[in-house]
Amino acid sequence: MACTHFPIAARLIPPKISQAVHREECTECFDSQDMPQGIDVCLHCFNGGCVDEQDGHGAEGGRHHARIHFEKTGHQLAVNIRRVRKPRPQTDNDEPPLKRLAIGEEREEDQYDFIRTVRCWGCGGKLLPDAISNLRVAAIVDGISESMSSARQSEVKAWEEEITACEHTLTLHQTPPSAIPPSGLAHCSKCDLTENLWLCLACGSLGCGRKQHGGVGGNGHGLEHYLETKHPVSVKLGTITPEGSADIFCYDCDESRLDPELAFHLANFGINVAIQTKTQKTLTELQIEQNLHFDFSLTDERGRALEPVFGKGLTGLANLGNSCYLASTVQALFALPQFQNRYLPSAELHAMLCPVKDPSQCLDCQMHKLADGLLSGRYSKPASHQTPPPVSSDLNTISDDAMPAPTFQAGLKPSMFKALIGKSHPEFSTMRQQDASEFLTYLLQLLRRDGQRKSVDASMEPPHIFEFGTEQRLQCKKCNGVRYRVDENEIVGINVPVRETGKMTEDAKIVYESVTLEECLEALHEEEEIDYRCPRCKTEAQAVTQTSFASFPDVLVISPKKFQLVNWVPQKLDVPLIVPIDGTLVLDKYLGTGQQEGEDLLPEDALEGATLPEFNATAMSQLEGMGFPTVRCQKALLATGNSDAETAMQWLFEHMEDPDIDELIALGSATASTGPEASPEQISMLSDMGFTQAQAKKALHETAGNMERAVEWLFSHPEADDDAVVEEHVPAPAKPIPGSTVLPAKYTLKALISHKGPSVHSGHYVAHIKEPELGWVLFNDEKVVKADQESVESLGKLAYLYVFEKAL
Repeated sequence: MACTHFPIAARLIPPKISQAVHREECTECFDSQDMPQGIDVCLHCFNGGCVDEQDGHGAEGGRHHARIHFEKTGHQLAVNIRRVRKPRPQTDNDEPPLKRLAIGEEREEDQYDFIRTVRCWGCGGKLLPDAISNLRVAAIVDGISESMSSARQSEVKAWEEEITACEHTLTLHQTPPSAIPPSGLAHCSKCDLTENLWLCLACGSLGCGRKQHGGVGGNGHGLEHYLETKHPVSVKLGTITPEGSADIFCYDCDESRLDPELAFHLANFGINVAIQTKTQKTLTELQIEQNLHFDFSLTDERGRALEPVFGKGLTGLANLGNSCYLASTVQALFALPQFQNRYLPSAELHAMLCPVKDPSQCLDCQMHKLADGLLSGRYSKPASHQTPPPVSSDLNTISDDAMPAPTFQAGLKPSMFKALIGKSHPEFSTMRQQDASEFLTYLLQLLRRDGQRKSVDASMEPPHIFEFGTEQRLQCKKCNGVRYRVDENEIVGINVPVRETGKMTEDAKIVYESVTLEECLEALHEEEEIDYRCPRCKTEAQAVTQTSFASFPDVLVISPKKFQLVNWVPQKLDVPLIVPIDGTLVLDKYLGTGQQEGEDLLPEDALEGATLPEFNATAMSQLEGMGFPTVRCQKALLATGNSDAETAMQWLFEHMEDPDIDELIALGSATASTGPEASPEQISMLSDMGFTQAQAKKALHETAGNMERAVEWLFSHPEADDDAVVEEHVPAPAKPIPGSTVLPAKYTLKALISHKGPSVHSGHYVAHIKEPELGWVLFNDEKVVKADQESVESLGKLAYLYVFEKAL
């Protein structure tokens, strides 16, 4: 082999089970093991790096993230992995179809051949074909090959929902033993259905479930049985495995649950868990299938397939399983010049200079990776192996004499990006469908934090383009005193009036009257009378409030709120909203005036340093999405410790009739200057993070002892040094309002994110983006097609988020 670095292999060890192994894809770009050059997996730390080079030496314009990894870490040895798809055997038409005895999965080894070769970067990228015969090296390579890839690890971890036992499964009381009919003969006790059967674990009654996606029938007789008997726990037949797992549902909790004694409870009805075979899909699997099969139209008004488009800025993102909310939001962000200019030109330079050892754990690295993947055009090409469209897709309705079905892209898999975002958020770490608006808010928050940690000027970072101020004006009608407050925002939430037409669609859905965007903005801006206790009058009085723009953002995101609560769950209403698809939105008349000459300020406004706390952005978005006014949401979060939407919602329902529920929050002078004394434990925890005791005391003082806010304060005040001391409150200089007050404030629609499904936490998201040369383009996961004008105007009325750019 003639490699002087090879002896170090004796000190290397195979990857541990918990260790991330990036063997499928480069951590700095989307080059993968399926490309001709394959992926180099570091034998030292198992990082994955691309090798777009000739014999390990850089070709002009080529990528070389594997070599950069060596230069940054000194890790010499790697194994190059290439994956080649095996040809599929032809099936004889006379061959009978396979019977469904169990739900299986085709193994990776059945589909692909793997070519593995050791490389030494210490020798300039030299390949060592004979090195794999070394027993030590072979053990490491086998460990890499047999390990669960980092992407698969994230996926499995996300699917493992925290299903727990409840008091009803732990204290289950059963009737005397009785046997149920054997498999194939069992049916619902109230109808003839033989699938989707739920066994009551209390008495053994068999009842069909509710109708589900994919043609799974059901009349809800299992639910009826619960309502009649109050027996809460049932198990779905066909989902029971020999390991003792199954689909268990508690009607009292209205949640999937765990039964630690399932085998014992099933034995009461003659069911031996050890010989069971899984033959039906679980509720989670059906939910995933439903969301993946929600399909937006991919044909025009004449029934012709929409034309796939390829090139720079036209790369699709594969659905990882309910990740369309992420894909649609990311596509809309990287369609904006500010995101393109921030991350694309510096992608290669960042890979060389970033000090983070593991690029998969660096948000900046993953944003650069996304920019390169989506905007370079490198990966925007027809897939070599096309996946058939869903059964529900209108592509299946194209006549035989029409054009052949289009070939779409394979799509990039944003697995590392999703895993990184989900590390600090319990919901985005799952594979469940999420709210695109909440994801946008959270991603911008993470980008701001990342910039603060690196002491980057916030005004130069992309999240700044969404920021603007809203002006809240209140005037007492008795003394005419006024109060002004300016809040920072990044999304405009508008309430959409719901007016039924009295008509129904063919599928029995209510038809609603169309509402214009201007009507909603007028409603947001109009004056409103509220009951108010004036601090000057010292009595109950009437006051007039009005919301205006204090400034305008470069990019305006509008979130129409069209929901109603059904069984405590927000259900989306298809109220058509008329927006200027290809026109101009002018906001000049909604600009606030600020304090005018001759206006007399109410006392609270004169108090120094009184500011509202930073509210939980995710909870605020959820509560406002349910239709609660902003001031009520803020009061609820203040009263419940700024925790979560569910706790705050309970408080709201308990205080709906409070006479001062709609009054603006009164801020006392002590709000920012006093609070509980910082405990030694809190100071110690912050000190463990690398902050000094003086900095910890200052942060806890400024945030009234709130640990989470104290950490945020420290990152946003890097100037707080060792000399920082807790002093009496001194008014801080006024923070400039983000955005601009320059008129005219004209906007054009750049993107719209649409949603199909009954709730924002189920269904499917897509994005329409207006490209300079192509016009409107539809991004539906990996499918990127030129959209027809009719579909854009139709979906534009029902979009979930609108992204407007300020017109120059």
